[in-house]
Formats: sequence, structure tokens, C-alpha cells
Amino acid sequence: MGQAIAHANDLPWSLGPIRARACSCGSVVCQLLHQRVMSDMSRRMFMGGVAATMAPFVGLQAAESDAALPKNAERPTLLTNLRLFDGTGKPVRDGVQVLVQGKLISALPSAAEKVEGAQVIDCQGKLVMPGLIDTHWHTMLAAIAQTTAMTADLGYLYLAAAQEAQRTLLRGFTSVRDAGGPAFALKRAIDEGMVAGPRIYPSGAMISQTSGHGDFRLRGDIPRAANAPLSAVEQAGVAMIADGEAEVLRRVREQLMLGASQIKMLAGGGVASLYDPLDSMQFSERELRSGVEAAADWNTYVMAHV
Repeated sequence: MGQAIAHANDLPWSLGPIRARACSCGSVVCQLLHQRVMSDMSRRMFMGGVAATMAPFVGLQAAESDAALPKNAERPTLLTNLRLFDGTGKPVRDGVQVLVQGKLISALPSAAEKVEGAQVIDCQGKLVMPGLIDTHWHTMLAAIAQTTAMTADLGYLYLAAAQEAQRTLLRGFTSVRDAGGPAFALKRAIDEGMVAGPRIYPSGAMISQTSGHGDFRLRGDIPRAANAPLSAVEQAGVAMIADGEAEVLRRVREQLMLGASQIKMLAGGGVASLYDPLDSMQFSERELRSGVEAAADWNTYVMAHV
């Protein structure tokens, strides 16, 4: 599978001439201006509030424990009395210290080394290890049965997925590669700190041929006319049906546009699908090549179910 270097071009854009026929409050220009003004106001109000809050304390001497810290730095946390399993095959190490700065481990200081200004937590001999990475995880399907996934409201599925994401993190998985499904919203919520969960690398909707592993339509939905609307599964972003190089190219590019870090194509049968034989071959070589080339244009790759 070849990788092509993507060249990003800054394409000029313009709104073109605007002719106000009615109130233009909802126009693109007004929305952009509103966002800019509100952003500036928010910054001014925040800085003014900070200044007003800190004014009574100007001139007071900083606490000795904070004197060694750089300005605006978060107080580090020093975890002591740990046992370390590093996953390299080496024996477990005792008496390990871990220094945490913000959200990252910054150092493993020796037991005799002291860290000025750090909050010290005695871990009483508990085991610490690097975060696990699950390279085949389905954000929206991990906690529910297939019948629930196909019949429940989409909002319910997201709530169940958010709960399972937190459980996954607590099981030690700090990163997951989502192998297909509408994971973009949950990824954003986790990235913004709205919910707890692992770092998600989403594939977006799985790309399937008609009658393939990702075709969950019912028999009554067949045949589908050329201009027919998308099925419920496609509208939810679980899977997209594509036949021919042009359709594969479009569907892959759509998932990349939505934020897919890689693409999932279904190239063989499976036990979770209704119609395709387990040993069937799906997509032609040209169709698969079309998807791979589209992903390579974005400097990423295709993972395949076979």
C-alpha cells in the first residue's frame, strides 16, 4: 500500500457580492463578525476580572514552596513508593518515583531526589505501567448488543458509549483506534474534557459494498434507486455503501473531511452481517485501490476487514 505525500494548498475563498433582501443577521458575514467581537469581549472581560481579583494581593510575598516555580506553571505532582512494569520484559522495579507536570509524565527521579514545590503522594507500593493501546475498538458498539445498536435512539447510543469510554480508560487504555462508526462527537467531547475517556483515533463510517459486511439494510429496502435517500445506518454514520471507484472515492473523502485519522474498508465477509458469506471477497482491486489512494492523498492509510 503506497503512501503519497499530501500537498496542502491554501485555496482563496470569498463570500461574493451580498445583496440584502431582508434581515442579514444570520448571514455568514454577520456570524463571523459576531464571533470576532464576542471573542475580543471575552478576553477583555477575563483579563479585567483577573486584574480585579489579584489587585488586593499585589505586594504579598509568595509562599516559599511556590517561589521556585516559574510563573503560571502548574504545581507538579510527585508519585512516590511505586512499582514499575514498563512492558519491555525487564523485572518489575521497586521504589520508583514518577513526576507529573500538567497531564504528562515529565521524569522518573531517583528515590533520593527531591522536587521543589511538588505535591507528594505516597502510592504505598502500588503498580504503575504505561497506558495500553487498543488498535481495534468500536466506540459506539463496545457496550451494546447489535440489536440495540440497530434499534435504539442515537442519543442513547452516545450516552452508552460515553459511559463505556470512561470504563475503558479506567481499565488502563489511554488510546484506542476506532475501527468504524460515528465516533467523531465522542472524540471531541473527550478532547475538550467534557467526558473522561481514552484518546480516540476515529475511522468514521465503515466503507462497504452493496451486500457487504457493512450493508445492514433490510430485504424490503432492496432495490435502492439511484436517487434514493441513505439508509438509517448510513445516516447515523455507522457504515457507508459504495459501489464503483467513484463512489468509494467520494465516501472515503467524506470521512477524511469529517476528521478520520484512518479509513476502514470492509473487504470480506463477517459473522455480524446478514447476507454475505464468511469467506466472500468484497470490493474489486480497483475499488480498493481507489480508497487507498484517497487515504494516501491525506498522508494516512486504510485498515481492512478481511
